[in-house]
Amino acid sequence: MPNLHCTTILLVTRGLDPVGTGRQIELVAAGLQAAGWDIHVALTTRGGSLAERLAAAGCSVHRVGRRPVVDPAVAGALAALVARLRPAVVTAWGRSQIATMPAVRLVAPAVRLVGWLARPAGGGLVVAGLRRLDRVVAASLGAAESCRRFGVAAGRIEHIAPGIAPPSGRGLSRGAIAAALGLDPARQWTLCVAPLEADTRLERLVWAMDQLGVVRKDLQHVLVGAGPMHARVHRRARVHEVAERLVVVPHCGLLPELFGQVRLVWQSGTVALGGAVLDAMAADVPVVAVASDAARQLIVDGETGWIAPPLPESEFPRRAFKILEEESQAARMAAAGAARAAACFPAAASVAAHVALHERLAG
Repeated sequence: MPNLHCTTILLVTRGLDPVGTGRQIELVAAGLQAAGWDIHVALTTRGGSLAERLAAAGCSVHRVGRRPVVDPAVAGALAALVARLRPAVVTAWGRSQIATMPAVRLVAPAVRLVGWLARPAGGGLVVAGLRRLDRVVAASLGAAESCRRFGVAAGRIEHIAPGIAPPSGRGLSRGAIAAALGLDPARQWTLCVAPLEADTRLERLVWAMDQLGVVRKDLQHVLVGAGPMHARVHRRARVHEVAERLVVVPHCGLLPELFGQVRLVWQSGTVALGGAVLDAMAADVPVVAVASDAARQLIVDGETGWIAPPLPESEFPRRAFKILEEESQAARMAAAGAARAAACFPAAASVAAHVALHERLAG
């Protein structure tokens, strides 16, 4: 049970949508609340519908950053919030939040610090943050190994696999979703969720859209993400003449509804939890991803989806084409993916492990 002297846990996150990392935060926050904790959330960037969802669920939300990226001022604002709230545990979700933990340690040396990492660590600020944590929750074996390489003792690393449950939307019609996002309801839709950063290799995604467009004129693609590559993605889309078929939005509160309408979820690069891959599996949507730590963790190649090699680049659109063209294969992979999500990534087990860790640290 929570420590009687402090029942507060502070979750630190970017502004996200309720998929991928955002969905993990939503599930864990609910589990911690059910265990009796008072959950506060610090948002280090603007955007996303996760904050509103958490506030509606009874969490206290604090905005310590209002830019689209985590800037240096965030660390000071977060440290001031921690000094005021005096939480039992602060959990930083993702690399940019872990990088702010040295400032928190300075103002609150006794607070227990946890960092959640779903892709390999890198960068001096992130490594400095990792070394000041009491525990690192590695969502994948690759993330755990990277922590060891950077000097985090094995005893401070906890491997907790992500958990997922089928998304629940508001029952919006396809027409309503199309109108909200500027999509053509008569076309078939694909979805990718990824930050617009170099690691996500979105040039590979845009090229794949171009290749698919040669044989499939009925496709329209949704890319949900924000970041410094925004202008470059739009430029490449114009060069490859797919701009008319590509809709890019920085955040999308309709993602739970959108899963029920897309034919394919795909991922072109390195993104925590594959972006929307795990969520898609739970929602009976077939998936394709270029090989990465997340893809290998989540997908059984050829059974629950396809893992495409980075080279030749033609393999990525070719595997996507097979799913789009072969409805029986798509249905088989979707069903296998849903079964794998339920069996290997149950939300209850993942949340229970997070709750147990927080209670051990706070006790």
